[in-house]
Amino acid sequence: MLIGARGQLGRDLEAAAQADGHVVVPRTHAELDVRDAAAVEAQVAAERPEAVISTAAFHHVETCERQPEEAFATNALGALNLARACQRHGAMLMHFSTDYVFDGEQRTPYLESDRPRPLNAYGMSKLAGEYLLAANCQRYFIVRTTGLYGVAGSAGKGGNFVETMLKKAAAGERIRVVHDQVLTPTYTVDLAARVIELLATERFGIYHATNEGQCSWFEFAAKIFALAGLHPDLTPVDSAAFASSVRRPHYSVLAKEQLRAAGLAPMPQWEDTLARYLQSRSAARG
Repeated sequence: MLIGARGQLGRDLEAAAQADGHVVVPRTHAELDVRDAAAVEAQVAAERPEAVISTAAFHHVETCERQPEEAFATNALGALNLARACQRHGAMLMHFSTDYVFDGEQRTPYLESDRPRPLNAYGMSKLAGEYLLAANCQRYFIVRTTGLYGVAGSAGKGGNFVETMLKKAAAGERIRVVHDQVLTPTYTVDLAARVIELLATERFGIYHATNEGQCSWFEFAAKIFALAGLHPDLTPVDSAAFASSVRRPHYSVLAKEQLRAAGLAPMPQWEDTLARYLQSRSAARG
């Protein structure tokens, strides 16, 4: 059972799972709201899946800060509902989390074993979900990732960072991007393929999964424009240039020690996957 099947990551997970020979039962948010414990129980009981993969999340960071009760309802209690249902019916549970469980104060990639210290309501709600899930389900994968973008997002309502940059360039806007926040851009096609491989290992626990390498958001934007052959007015700025009540981690690079321990190959370098994304995007748009 795949929850969040029409999202940016969900679509690539469905394709990867089917390519690996799995029968996928997709569920959109409209079809299954993870906040509804009775509905989660009923659907897991009816389908009796071997595994549940959930991408469900309340992840607009600014809104989470204003409405923490909504963030916790989905990201924490929703994870708890899934964990209890999967435990009762013997299903594995794969749940996606975030780099925002860390404070970004260190300058070396975060290990799965590093102590979480979220800075904002979104990160706190996701960390609470991790704890509630682990305490209520024995057969689980928690997959932390960062900087996601995918072809489904390019056409969807939410879009993604790559599409935002390309739209701004097309509109001739002056583009300012922060240079003091470092991450690993991660292509959802690569992430989906790797975590479907991980599912088959049944080596349960917490994993970090991203493409390889790191860059600032500014460097990410510059690479997008270079690969697209564009030359917009692009300027690096400090985070302080954007007024926000939300504290964000300045360093969000994740080490993938547990993936390596599971015998899975590293995902490709982020620059290479960005080039593939731009080609796939063009093909998807005809």
